[in-house]
Amino acid sequence: MEDINQFISIIIPVFNESESIAYLLEEVKSVMEVNELNYELIVVNDGSQDNTDAVLVELTKNIKELLVISLRKNYGQTAAMAAGFDISRGDIVITLDGDLQNDPNDIPKLISEINTGYDLICGWRFDRKDKLINRRIPSKIANKLIAKVTGLKLHDYGCSLKAFTKEIIDDVKLYGELHRFLPILASIEGARIKEVKVNHRSRKYGSSKYGIDRTFRVLMDLLTVWFMTRFLTRPMYGFGFVGIISILISLLMSSYLLIEKILGQDIGNRPMLMFALILGVAGVQLFSFGLLSELLIRTYHESQKRPIYRVRTIQGAINNDNLT
Repeated sequence: MEDINQFISIIIPVFNESESIAYLLEEVKSVMEVNELNYELIVVNDGSQDNTDAVLVELTKNIKELLVISLRKNYGQTAAMAAGFDISRGDIVITLDGDLQNDPNDIPKLISEINTGYDLICGWRFDRKDKLINRRIPSKIANKLIAKVTGLKLHDYGCSLKAFTKEIIDDVKLYGELHRFLPILASIEGARIKEVKVNHRSRKYGSSKYGIDRTFRVLMDLLTVWFMTRFLTRPMYGFGFVGIISILISLLMSSYLLIEKILGQDIGNRPMLMFALILGVAGVQLFSFGLLSELLIRTYHESQKRPIYRVRTIQGAINNDNLT
C-alpha cells in the first residue's frame, strides 16, 4: 500500500533518445499523477550526440518535476545511473530506460511491492520484444550464467525497470560497467530482493545501443562480481587457498624428485622439476598477494568508514547498564 507522503525519484539515463524522451516523460507524468504520487523526474543525458539536450531543455519549461543532468561526454549507463542516484531525494528510487521499451504503467506495481518490505524490486521482461539472435538469446545465456555463478536466482538481471529503497541505493557504490549487476551488489549489502513480471515493448525510435559484443563484457564483469560476492572482505580465502595448494603440490613433487635423486636417478632434465619450481614460486606469490589484499581491504574499509555488516532493524530498549 502506497504512502501518500512518500517521495519517488524516477531516474532515466538517456543517450541519443531525442525522438522518444518526450513521449516517455509524458507517460511517466501521467502515471504518477493518476496514482497521486509525489515524485521528481531525473533525466541524465549521457553525452548525447543528437538534439536530446535541446529537447530536454524545452521539456523543463513544461514539466516542473523534471531535473536534467547533462554529462560532459558519454560515460556509459553505469556512470549515468550513479549521477542520478547521487542527486535523487526520494524515499523510493525507480530506474528505467529512455527508449520507451519499459512501460511506466508498471511503476505503481513496483512501488506497491517495495512497500511490502523489500529493498529492491527487479523487473522481469518475461515477454521480450527484442531481436532473438543478438539480444534475447545472449541475454538468456548471460542470465543463467550469472544466476549460477552468484547464487542470486533471477530471470532477468538486465531489465532497467527497478525500484530501490533509498537506504540500499546509499549503500551500493557503482563503478565500471556494473549497473547490470545492481541486484548482486545490493545482495552483498544484505538487500531483500524480489522479481516481478513487467511489460516490455518494441523499440519505436532510434536503434539499440547494445549488440552481441555486450555478452563478452558481461562475462568479464561477472568475474569481478563473483570475486566480490565470495571474497570482498576476505581475499586471503581466495588467493591464500590457491597459493597453499600450489605450494603443497610443489613440495610433494620436489620430495619425490629428491628421493629419485638420492636413489641415483638423473632429474636435471625432468619436466617435473621445472613444474615443481613454477608451482612453488606461483604459490608463494599468490599467498603473498592474498596478504597484501587483506591489508588493502582493511585500509579500504577503515578509510571509507565502510561497515562490514548492515543492520536492518533494532527492536526493543537497550539497557545501557549492560554496555558498560
